[in-house]
Amino acid sequence: MAKELISVHRFINMEARKYPQATGEFSALMREIILTAKLISREVTKAGLADILGMTGDSNVHGEEVKKLDEYSHNLFTHILKYSGHVCAMASEEAEDLLLGPTYTNSGKYVVLLDPLDGSSNIDVNVSIGSIFAIYKRVSEEGKPGERRDFLQPGRDLIAAGYVIYGSSTMLVYTTGQGVHGFTLDPSIGTFVLSHPNMQVPDVCKIYSVNEGYYANWTEGMKAYVQRVKGLGPDAMEKPMSGRYIGSMVADFHRNLLRGGIFMYPGTVKKPEGKLRLMYEANPMSFVIEAAGGYASNGKQRILDIQPESLHQRTPVFLGNREEVLMVEEYLQKYDAVEA
Repeated sequence: MAKELISVHRFINMEARKYPQATGEFSALMREIILTAKLISREVTKAGLADILGMTGDSNVHGEEVKKLDEYSHNLFTHILKYSGHVCAMASEEAEDLLLGPTYTNSGKYVVLLDPLDGSSNIDVNVSIGSIFAIYKRVSEEGKPGERRDFLQPGRDLIAAGYVIYGSSTMLVYTTGQGVHGFTLDPSIGTFVLSHPNMQVPDVCKIYSVNEGYYANWTEGMKAYVQRVKGLGPDAMEKPMSGRYIGSMVADFHRNLLRGGIFMYPGTVKKPEGKLRLMYEANPMSFVIEAAGGYASNGKQRILDIQPESLHQRTPVFLGNREEVLMVEEYLQKYDAVEA
């Protein structure tokens, strides 16, 4: 008997029926995000044939060179969502300030934060990349423009978050905090179909993902933990983990979610705040991993409990199997406290 195909739109509608008070606005917003993901996927798959590779010659707010597909993805997301009627304001990793204006509907209930194209340094070498999104319900008065306080909410207050990975297939993974579900794009019908229902972090942590090129710049606690998972040192694991690092957060995270692993982007001695952005990368991916039974930490506390202070705030990130992330916290507390 053929397996029943459930499209992402049907799935969202099925979930909405569980909430009698639902107005349909969230479902409509998700449809716009899904449309954008399909359009980006189309461009990614023909990137080698189109004039969208390489640099634009500009820099983003972080001083990083902007790639053409970065710019395309940012413009596409912001153009589609600002006309959706459900968003009162947006924020993007590629923009310095809030995205406001007459095309946003002031009555919109939601604000959206975006990393329009994560891992873009891998575009030109045909490695998996992705888009990350986070959705909050506004806390400011409806009928007026969105405000900064609508965005500076802790991650635990997210109403939905997820990512799209553009690889050998295009997958959408998202959660509203009640289960994580994955949908694979069927290009023959142009629809995402449910392929990974109720995703859960495997019990066994087999993989560690971190850029070991920064080893010399790490704190003693981080060095000691990595030595442990490699099977070295006095605390060596009996069965070492496998080291896997792509350099695209979405791709590394997705593999570890499916196979069991821990993704780490720690701070360094000189830059303890790390590189990844709390609002655009850490919070949404933490929301996903915890909904799948894992845990997310900055090495000292749960990421979802951090009170944001700025749109582009950075944080160390440790995501994955709960026991291993807690082990990282233990190592950092033990060794770095002595170092300090």
